[in-house]
Amino acid sequence: MDLITTTSDLAAACSRLAQHKVITVDTEFLRETTYYPLLCVVQMASADEAVVVDTLAPGIDLKPFFELMGNEAVLKVFHAARQDIEIVWHLSNTIPHPIFDTQVAAMVLGYGDSIAYDQLVERVTGHRPDKTHRFTDWSRRPLTPEQMHYAVSDVTHLRDVFAALDADLKKRSRSDWVSEEMEVLTSPKTYDFHPERAWERLKTRVRKPKELAVLMEVAAWREQEAQSRDVPRSRVLKDDAVGDIATHAPTSLERLAGLRSLPKGFDRSKWGTDIVAAVQRGLARDPQTLPKIEKPRGNSNGAATVELLKVLLRMTSERHAVASKVIATVDDLDQIANDDNADVAALHGWRRELFGDAALALKHGRLALAIEKGRVVRVDRE
Repeated sequence: MDLITTTSDLAAACSRLAQHKVITVDTEFLRETTYYPLLCVVQMASADEAVVVDTLAPGIDLKPFFELMGNEAVLKVFHAARQDIEIVWHLSNTIPHPIFDTQVAAMVLGYGDSIAYDQLVERVTGHRPDKTHRFTDWSRRPLTPEQMHYAVSDVTHLRDVFAALDADLKKRSRSDWVSEEMEVLTSPKTYDFHPERAWERLKTRVRKPKELAVLMEVAAWREQEAQSRDVPRSRVLKDDAVGDIATHAPTSLERLAGLRSLPKGFDRSKWGTDIVAAVQRGLARDPQTLPKIEKPRGNSNGAATVELLKVLLRMTSERHAVASKVIATVDDLDQIANDDNADVAALHGWRRELFGDAALALKHGRLALAIEKGRVVRVDRE
């Protein structure tokens, strides 16, 4: 294995790797103290070699790596690729393409929802990976031989996992299913995150338009502040505090000081003034321009429909050996229960064939569920 610490060595390694149709890639990063992940190490492997790149080496230019990530002739294999792609996108404005995500492939092949890398390696290859350095500080230098070994094993085991999953996908005619998912995963829209949409990440329930307006403004302010200072969102303001501010809408520093979810003295900081200004902006917004607030649907027929759809989903997942999470989410089911034309993944493409059409048939009484010999089965009705 080679440790790469110079631009010239990186360029040479990327040139060699670019001769292969498939390479495996992984990254090690830290994001506990920053908004943007700090890329510390990149490891890559072809059928011939494995390399570890010290991305923090003085003077190293990662341009050859970014060019390799964008090379259309080379398939890049990751496991749980989203964060790796986000890092490359942030640093270079390049989205790795084409890619293959072994976690997504594993879901399509019935290995369960979001299977961890070490579990997948063990199930596919029988080898139990060393997890000792999973939570190591990858920013410390020098890198130890044990860290190097861990980094390399990540991408060498990934070669075997990819080969096995790829063969199984082709055998079951499911390669296109994964390709569909990869197009979403490699779309710039997936990573082009705007502060004005920051409120969508929050699980806070708001019931009134003015609460939503304040939530949107305060969440956008927090996002911009975290980005500009490069600190985690929670360092600026915790999620429960954002929800508390949206509910109480404090329009003065005195009222802000009365919120228990804020640290003592927060109202006297510069951020206190900023938050009050954000609240006032929210209250001044035209309610007509706001997204509609989903009203809780009590214990109605809609809720009962969702429960039946959950049973159908589980049955479909087990019968076809596909993780339920990759077929439909609970939110998808909720939307299908209320709208036959809901714009959800479960009503498009292979998911519709597998589940969506049956879900609509169940909803409209053309299909029923019954228990036969201890198993749930579908019963088609005239």
